[in-house]
Amino acid sequence: MNLTDFKVLTFDCYGTLIDWETGIRDSLASLLDRSSVDWEQALQTFAEFESRQQAQAPDMRYSDLLAHVFMQLAEHWGIDATHEQATQFGRSIGDWPAFPDAPDALTYLKRYYKLVILSNVDRESFAGSNRRLKVEFDHIYTAEDIGSYKPDPRNFKYMLDKLGKMGYAPSAILHTAQSLFHDHVPASRFGLATAWIDRRHDKEGFGATKPPPTEVQVDFHFHSLGEMAAAHETLRKT
Repeated sequence: MNLTDFKVLTFDCYGTLIDWETGIRDSLASLLDRSSVDWEQALQTFAEFESRQQAQAPDMRYSDLLAHVFMQLAEHWGIDATHEQATQFGRSIGDWPAFPDAPDALTYLKRYYKLVILSNVDRESFAGSNRRLKVEFDHIYTAEDIGSYKPDPRNFKYMLDKLGKMGYAPSAILHTAQSLFHDHVPASRFGLATAWIDRRHDKEGFGATKPPPTEVQVDFHFHSLGEMAAAHETLRKT
């Protein structure tokens, strides 16, 4: 199996293309500055609360869902917070930074693949992120469109149905993502090849995502999207 075997790259966005841990940290400053919680522990708590809220309210817009998570975190840490602060946190998604390598890597990869987003986000929030990524994706499928959040299999079924109607079989698709929990486990269950963009390769734990419920096998493993693009270029020249 080689990177050149595929026609479509489907992407998670947050954690893979957008540096959501930095975005979350900066946007939670009003809480974190008033707490003694360790940052890695804060990320783990965020992952637990976010995942639970997504399961309980699969049709809630992501920006609204984050506002709920903000208030839950404040209560959990015993910090007074306002609904205005929670709303600001929910609206901060479009301000979260792109990973420095992502825009150039996406521009390169678009020369050889169709690029597709499958993200746990709402359309309005993703529009802000898309401007930071500086590439036109061929198709964008969001939790708002689907009515559920990954790792719900409905999200992958929705994407595969859409791409199948365009003539792309699962064998032509490489799902490219950081989160083992949200992406690699369900993608593998649908028989998709996967590329792990291991953004936390130099850190312990799973950060802002829950650990996967089972052992995960991936087909490709890179530390960044830039590394993946470089591997493709090297392969193309051989």
